[in-house]
Amino acid sequence: MRENTPPASPYGLEDDEEDEELIYVGDADEVLDQLENEAYDGDSDEDNDEEFDEARGARSSRQPVRDDARLTFKKHTAPLFCGALHPTEDLAVTGGEDDKAYVWDTNTGEMRFEVTNHSDSIIGVGFSHDGTFVATGDISGYIQVFKISQSYRKVWEFTVGDMCALRWHSGAHVLLAGTESGEVYVWRIPSGDCKVLQGHGVKCETLELTHDGKKLAVGYGDGHFKLWDLKTNATIMEVPPIAGHSANITSLAIDQENQLFVTGGEDGSVCVIGTTGVLGMLMGPSEQSVEAVLVDYPNFELKIAATGTLAGKVTIWDIARQAKRVECADENPTGITRMLWLKDYTVCAGTLGGLIKGWDVRSGASRFTLSGHSDDVQHIAYHKEKNIILSVSEDATSKIFEVPSIV
Repeated sequence: MRENTPPASPYGLEDDEEDEELIYVGDADEVLDQLENEAYDGDSDEDNDEEFDEARGARSSRQPVRDDARLTFKKHTAPLFCGALHPTEDLAVTGGEDDKAYVWDTNTGEMRFEVTNHSDSIIGVGFSHDGTFVATGDISGYIQVFKISQSYRKVWEFTVGDMCALRWHSGAHVLLAGTESGEVYVWRIPSGDCKVLQGHGVKCETLELTHDGKKLAVGYGDGHFKLWDLKTNATIMEVPPIAGHSANITSLAIDQENQLFVTGGEDGSVCVIGTTGVLGMLMGPSEQSVEAVLVDYPNFELKIAATGTLAGKVTIWDIARQAKRVECADENPTGITRMLWLKDYTVCAGTLGGLIKGWDVRSGASRFTLSGHSDDVQHIAYHKEKNIILSVSEDATSKIFEVPSIV
């Protein structure tokens, strides 16, 4: 399927006309403040002085040496967890721990719309595939959808209970949410027509649509993997924990032919799954969680996968041989939080060190390191046509970076 051809609706119908009526604990700052208070209490000694210097050094080391961002959005007042770029307009949406989401201009930083009424941390935001709607969802499960062309008029809202994941369908006005209780809700927007993919009492951690938009891959907190048919509401494939992961599936990716699934787990393992079950393991269990996986770089001569771990290791794999192809070079590795394929054979990662890094998928050589954040990068998004990266960080800022030219 061509990239500019939207997938069919999972309901087997084209969209109808829209209804018009419708802890962060123990960081360097806290340690430093505590030691400062102890010093004023007259209890400091040589050991405390050493701890004080270490904490102060940790704080200063978090400050970026430079800011490579084209623009920084500073309206938020607490750590950010999620962000997305509009498919055609110069807009971003971001959300975080301040219970706020903002839609803002990616050229000027001007706020276009403030989302209110949330009373918990916002962990999911996104624009519909055509940019008609923007959705926001918080961790308590309250979800809102607004129509952009009508001055962000609210067209739908719902509460599902504790939410783990939120995403739009890639070719229809259909919104999906995974919950702590394991159910996946599928709504047509703005009518609110709903289907529920029943869970098995374990949280639904990650969702990924097949490229034809007809099936949904789901990773669960106990290591279960399920592939659902969105039209029939049926499970068409299932991999239990005993055959794959022994812990939470933190990330998953699907190849272009919708025949191959790569999953990364909190147990440090990486599974390759075919249409009939597990085909092999790229990585066995370890102490470092696999936080990000990618598969099938577009138009590459080999079918490859990329994995990123909490230890900061990024590896490119040959899927056919189920063997390591190259390990990406990094003199100062920090935990990987999110990865994306970019243009020009580049894999990009957001890190716990506040940096955004890029490598050549063919050689593993470093291509760029983008600085600017003073705390962990929790999410990144990429706009291929504009060649820009949106990042959100625990430093309460969101930034727009231009991807460096490949020389």
